[in-house]
Amino acid sequence: QVQLVESGGGLVQPGGSLRLSCAASGSISFSIYAMGWYRQAPGKQRELVATITSGGTTNYANSVKGRFTISRDNAKNTVYLQMNSLKPEDTAVYYCNARHFNAYWGQGTQVTVSA
Repeated sequence: QVQLVESGGGLVQPGGSLRLSCAASGSISFSIYAMGWYRQAPGKQRELVATITSGGTTNYANSVKGRFTISRDNAKNTVYLQMNSLKPEDTAVYYCNARHFNAYWGQGTQVTVSA
């Protein structure tokens, strides 16, 4: 079994920054997993924010390109999402995802961007 625990969410003003972390534990060889961040705003479907492969290749939603950066530290079994220049439309619950044949999800962390 794999457990993913997100942290780092909170309330931030427009233009501010947050860094989300997702720590993986359990029966996981973290380095071989593709990791991703997704988000779900109220009344909307969950959408992809960013992904990073086991080899370090990254992919971003157009809405966050140039503002968000995904990275991973295999020694710490952790994936990060650095979010800069935050906008009110970034407000959502952010979920961590691990994928290698099976897919696992964290419980989510709330990000609210508001003045």
